Amino acid sequence: NRFTEEQIISFLKEHEAGVSVPDLARKHGFAEGTFYTWRSKFGGMEVSDAKRLKELEAENARLKRLLADEMLDKAALKDALSPKVVKPADRRRVVQHWVETGMLSERRGCRLIDISRSTVRYQATPDSDNELRSRLKRLAEQYPRYGYPTLHDMLRREGLVRNPKRTYRIYSEERLQVRTKRRKKLTRPRVPMAVPTRRDDRWSIDFVSDQLANGRRIRVLNIVDDFTRECVGQLVDTSISGLRLSRFLDTLDRKPKVIVCDNGPELTSKAMFFWARDRRIKLHFIQPGKPTQNAFVESFNGKFREYCLNLHWFRSLDEARFQIDTWRKHYNEERPHGSLGKLTPTEFAEKVA
Repeated sequence: NRFTEEQIISFLKEHEAGVSVPDLARKHGFAEGTFYTWRSKFGGMEVSDAKRLKELEAENARLKRLLADEMLDKAALKDALSPKVVKPADRRRVVQHWVETGMLSERRGCRLIDISRSTVRYQATPDSDNELRSRLKRLAEQYPRYGYPTLHDMLRREGLVRNPKRTYRIYSEERLQVRTKRRKKLTRPRVPMAVPTRRDDRWSIDFVSDQLANGRRIRVLNIVDDFTRECVGQLVDTSISGLRLSRFLDTLDRKPKVIVCDNGPELTSKAMFFWARDRRIKLHFIQPGKPTQNAFVESFNGKFREYCLNLHWFRSLDEARFQIDTWRKHYNEERPHGSLGKLTPTEFAEKVA
């Protein structure tokens, strides 16, 4: 209506003063029927009464709307909350259902179920760590004694990660930490060993013992190149004599200038003496009770026992040979070495060749 309450009441008063309805309609531009509608509603009122009536009508409409909204809210909650909704994801689904069905607006639904609109509108981004996480777990399962630094180096070599903090975060989230017990030792100054400058300048050899599932003892001969840290070869058997050792050394396609070893009976035997003399290879025996003088192979022995022998329960000699040979290839070709600039021994040997 383009006329205000004050104007309508003034029209009614003009009529009461003697102006006919047709004249009023023609003068002010409204239909005669409209005048009678106004008179039925505003007849006998003053302007203040009309304003009060308008306010009451507005208040009545607001109360009706509130009542309808409350009934609608109850119906919506009863429909959506039949199972208990607690998690944000569940609440988000409820609000989305209300909006899609036209039952409630997003703003009202969020206020009703006590959730922010930003949470409802949030679009989950795909986890960019899925591939890295999956590969890290597979490596940890394959090499259960490897800690976070070694696993990170392997992942970095595969091009999956660069930042070690990212690897450590996922490593911690997946609870892949390896518990290790370090032997308590007195701290004392150490004299670093001289490192050879070329491949095959010096080898270190030593024996490691283990046991098969049936209780039978086996021995493993480890041969390490002190410069490239390669495991040149491993001999696995129940017994290894000096003659057997010399024959095995002849099967290798490389020969060193010097072999560092302890004073075991196989290494001080005549067979080894003549073998070394005929091939002009020097045998350097360490002092008895001083394994640190053969530190390169002793360090290798520790890794070999922790990452290979301690993980397997060999049922036969053939199985032991297979598993040990598999691990040796992994050590030489896949496992990064800290003292070689995170290169594998094979890569380092190729680099310096």
